[in-house]
Amino acid sequence: MKALLDTSVLVPAFVCSLPRHGVGLSCYRDALSAGSELFVAAHSLAEVYAVLTRLPVSPRISGGMARRIIRENICAEAKVVSLGVRDHDAVLDRMADLGLTGGTIYDALIVQAALKAKVDRLFTFNGAHFRRVWPGAGDRLAVLA
Repeated sequence: MKALLDTSVLVPAFVCSLPRHGVGLSCYRDALSAGSELFVAAHSLAEVYAVLTRLPVSPRISGGMARRIIRENICAEAKVVSLGVRDHDAVLDRMADLGLTGGTIYDALIVQAALKAKVDRLFTFNGAHFRRVWPGAGDRLAVLA
C-alpha cells in the first residue's frame, strides 16, 4: 500500500505529550510496515517544522530538534513528493473551480502530492478540510479518530 501522511498525523506521531500521539504513531508505523510505501508532501516538511517549533510543550522543541525529528523520522523513511509549476497550476484551478479560498490551499497542495504519487490512502485527522479540496476522494481519504 502507498500511504501519504499529512501534518496532522506526523506531528503527534513524534510528540509523546500530544493527545493523538498513540494513533499518529500507529499510523506512521503501519505506513512503514512490510509492503507499504510512505509518502509525504514536501510542503508538509515546512508545516511540521512550523508546528513543532511552536507547540506549547515543555521543554520547547528547538529549531535544531525539529530539524532532527524531520530528518530522522520523515526524510529518512518517506518518499518526499515535490510539486512543480504544473502541479501548483492544477491546485489553483481546483481551488477556483470549487470556489475555495484562503488557507485551504495548503490542504489542496497535500492532495496534489497524493495524486502525483498515486497513493492508495491519504491519512489525516482533518477529514473535513480534505473533503472540501478532494470531494471525489472516497476511501482514498482515511480520517483517523
